[in-house]
Amino acid sequence: MDRELLLEIGVEELPAAWLPGLTKQLSEKLLARLKEMRLTPDVTVESFSTPRRLTARIGRMPERQEDLDETITGPPVSAAFNAAGEPTPAALGFAKKQGVPFDALTRVKTDKGEYLAARKHHRGKSTVDALPALLGSLLRDLTFPKQMHWDARLEDGKGELLFGRPIRWMLYLYGGRVVPFTIGRAPNAAGAQVQEVTTGAVTYGHRFLATSGRAGRSIKVRTFDEYRARLPEHFVILDHAERRDRIARELEAKARKLGARVSLREHAALVDEVADLVEFPGVVAGFFERGFLDLPHEVLTTTLVHHQHFFPVLTDGGDLKEAFLAVVNTQPSDERLIAKNAERVVTARLRDAKFFWDADRQIKLEDRRDRLHTIVFHKKLGSYRDKAERIEPLARWIASDALGLGADAAPAAKAAAETAATAARLAKADLVTDMVFEFPELQGTMGGVYAREEGLPEQIWKAIYYQYLPIGVEVDAAPSRGQLGAAAVTWAAVSLADKLDTVVGSFWAGEKVTGSRDPFGLRRAAQGIVKLLADRDELGLPGHVSLGMLVDRALAGYGQTRPAEAVDWSVNLKHFFAERVRHLLERRGATFNELNAIVPLETSLDELDPLEARLRLDALRQARTSERFQKLAELFKRVKNISKGISVEMSWAEISDYGNHSGEPAERPLFVHLAGGAHSVEEARKERRYLDAFMRLADLQSEVARFFDDVMVMADDPVVRRARLQLMANLRDLVLRIADISEVATDETRQA
Repeated sequence: MDRELLLEIGVEELPAAWLPGLTKQLSEKLLARLKEMRLTPDVTVESFSTPRRLTARIGRMPERQEDLDETITGPPVSAAFNAAGEPTPAALGFAKKQGVPFDALTRVKTDKGEYLAARKHHRGKSTVDALPALLGSLLRDLTFPKQMHWDARLEDGKGELLFGRPIRWMLYLYGGRVVPFTIGRAPNAAGAQVQEVTTGAVTYGHRFLATSGRAGRSIKVRTFDEYRARLPEHFVILDHAERRDRIARELEAKARKLGARVSLREHAALVDEVADLVEFPGVVAGFFERGFLDLPHEVLTTTLVHHQHFFPVLTDGGDLKEAFLAVVNTQPSDERLIAKNAERVVTARLRDAKFFWDADRQIKLEDRRDRLHTIVFHKKLGSYRDKAERIEPLARWIASDALGLGADAAPAAKAAAETAATAARLAKADLVTDMVFEFPELQGTMGGVYAREEGLPEQIWKAIYYQYLPIGVEVDAAPSRGQLGAAAVTWAAVSLADKLDTVVGSFWAGEKVTGSRDPFGLRRAAQGIVKLLADRDELGLPGHVSLGMLVDRALAGYGQTRPAEAVDWSVNLKHFFAERVRHLLERRGATFNELNAIVPLETSLDELDPLEARLRLDALRQARTSERFQKLAELFKRVKNISKGISVEMSWAEISDYGNHSGEPAERPLFVHLAGGAHSVEEARKERRYLDAFMRLADLQSEVARFFDDVMVMADDPVVRRARLQLMANLRDLVLRIADISEVATDETRQA
């Protein structure tokens, strides 16, 4: 009969940031271990967590392990028998090692020849006998950002057991019965206060709350349903979503009592986080002096949200109110007592902020720039003053040349260039303000606020304010066009200049990004560059901007040029940007084949324009629904293969001339039509009418198919052979300038 498995690991309070990952880890690693032990369940592994417990439940478990038949290969037959046909010591030793008579060995044929083999049948253990070893392996499998030594050890030959926090109890039931398991303690630590942790049929309630008796007392359970039903009776809500919804309801109710509202959508991440700080959430309201509302709302919000995990309260008009809401891990009988403690902490922080706000405004951003020499940007790249001096001319060039709107906008581009240069020069000045020193999360933001207070134009203060954005690659990632207003070009120039200087300089200095190491946030910076460029048409900046031209200009700030030959850092940078563009397109729905068609990993920086990549992807996804286009994609693989290694030497005019004089009726239409259509395809590509370009290419499908059916490309006549190969090479390059459409050919054709 299938039975239920219930596991709860009770611990000292875990950090809230760990719980989402640990909850997922627990179910994944438990399932992996069950599969490895041949105990694969036919139902989902459920996992739950609170700050004091990690819980997993499997509704139905098999009664025993699956049987295992295995074949163990021994010595080759050639070495297993001597000349007289008697078994050699190697063969006899193999049989003895496997615990089988020599006569029971069989022969198996492999790619390397014939070998002796022992066949064994292992009858599966009953589940109850296998489960103790499962828990030991699972405890070692779980990983934490930081692990603790807590004088614990397992009898598995691996010694000490490290864990994220000390384990205080373990509930481990199979079919309602306890599965025995013990975590031992180090001999020199064991005593009356440091004892072994053994599994049982009990869990524990809230550390402080109880309806009767003492808080945190043991609760006996036998099934998951009973376990889940009894925990709320003892002030523990097991499910994260239930805690989150309860917090949201109580926040809204408490805000209404204050005649205000709370922005749950804006603070959704905080609601998720505080739900993992508590086991039985409650909400209390606190207040601060009305005079603190004179502080910028960014300072108030950061103090409440980022430092205290409190929720700001808003008036119906959207202005901050002199109140906040705090989520607590209790149901207080005297709410004001808890609120007063929270108010004391908030008031102290806001007094500091008020002092910094008043003091910082006494010195202008321009006058702070010299102090940037005291902050190191990178040991090989200098200080932040050096960085500011590099990004000032870079931002000026990006605004005037890279993002300039053409000759008609020359005066506007020139004005934008000087504004961008000013914003870039001041962009890092807030790093030496007291406010940013105390609240590092506000760097950039406070620079923009102080610039606004100085009366600098919108184009400047907004460029500084939003300089670290965008962060994500989503279409709606901040800032929006509405937020930027008239500062769109200035912001784009400053944001690009800052991020390019960081990414290009770091790669040139030898920094490398790995799966687990990115200390300078190069991935985030590169994603910001790619996202900004990919969606710049939304800002009214549609011109061609390749990453190659931007990288070259950023390198010039270091007195360097891009190496002509393949140098490690340069190759790594090329691949890095290609991967970031592919990441953006993938997040927006591109398939693996579409990514390979639009942005191969070897794409050069000079050919890499994220906006054009995005538009080509959109066109490709529409075009590939056409039957004619799909057939051309299938044929294009043959075009690539036959023209491999052939460089273009003949112009379209020469190809057309050859076609007009060709005596082959099967090749004349393709030569003439392709030469005639190449110009319109190129024009469509240059004007970014990519769907039109794809459809014009698809019109050539029948001629290409007939060409391959009726024409021998590798003709004996060298003049004819050269012309036909040049036709294929020109067609190949014409298509590849838009996309490698062979990557989206049907699976059947690709396999063929």
